[in-house]
Amino acid sequence: MFYEICIYESKVDKQDEIEELMKEVAEFYLQQDGVYDVRYFKRTHRQKDFNSVKEGVPPVELTRYVEKVTYVLFMELEDENVHANLSKPGLEKFYKRWTRCLTTMPKIILGRNINDL
Repeated sequence: MFYEICIYESKVDKQDEIEELMKEVAEFYLQQDGVYDVRYFKRTHRQKDFNSVKEGVPPVELTRYVEKVTYVLFMELEDENVHANLSKPGLEKFYKRWTRCLTTMPKIILGRNINDL
């Protein structure tokens, strides 16, 4: 297995646009051979502090977003060749729309499951 995790920071006023785009991107990727899972999620909660974590206190729901909204992509693929084959058509199809929504370039993490190494 090969994985991609991306952290996106969106403009606050572009939440609806980027969430619709994420649905389209996920649908596009899931139609490709070798793609097993594509999930996006929005940061909606935060920990109060580390002591709260140790005490088992539930996270606090965010009530507002200041300057940016954080989203995360989790994608599970057959291997790095599948990833390479997805990147070009994905960028060609969606890049301009992504850049309108983002405050900065996404942070991208690529790798394999440690059980597969």
